[in-house]
Amino acid sequence: MLDAILVLALMGLLLGGGLGLAARYLAVSQENPLIKEIEALLPGSQCGQCGYPGCSAAADALVEGSAAVTCCPPGGAALAERLAELLGVPLDASALAAPMLARIDAAECTGCTRCFRACPTDAIVGANGQIHCVLSNACIGCSKCLEACPEDCIALAPQTLTLDHWRWAKPRAA
Repeated sequence: MLDAILVLALMGLLLGGGLGLAARYLAVSQENPLIKEIEALLPGSQCGQCGYPGCSAAADALVEGSAAVTCCPPGGAALAERLAELLGVPLDASALAAPMLARIDAAECTGCTRCFRACPTDAIVGANGQIHCVLSNACIGCSKCLEACPEDCIALAPQTLTLDHWRWAKPRAA
């Protein structure tokens, strides 16, 4: 009786493992590989600034052609250029908006911690009862902290120009 149980258990493990391997390596995907490539380029913060519920929906819209390559503000000009190159569409440089970043007014902040709980990229740091600050390198300007702040001490301001993200308005020479 014990031998029969062991044989059945071993057969179940081997057949289950075989089915698992077959599902992994023999799976047929109906999805366009371009969608996966574009989704990998997008920031993945699911902020919704593009007008779509997440980065995968935005990638679908970009492949269909219903969204502009400049639809992702957190990605900035570099992402728009890469998407235009990948999709083979012209890039309208005038459609690129200046990146907006959150700024906290320290005189108004009470340290309620609602803003950094709402931030999808953990760009706001601080502790309960202390003044919070925004890490500009991590902020994507999604304005979720604006909606969460009860004191209205957060505002979106254009990013200050530095050599890291300054762009010349003239097109590149061919």
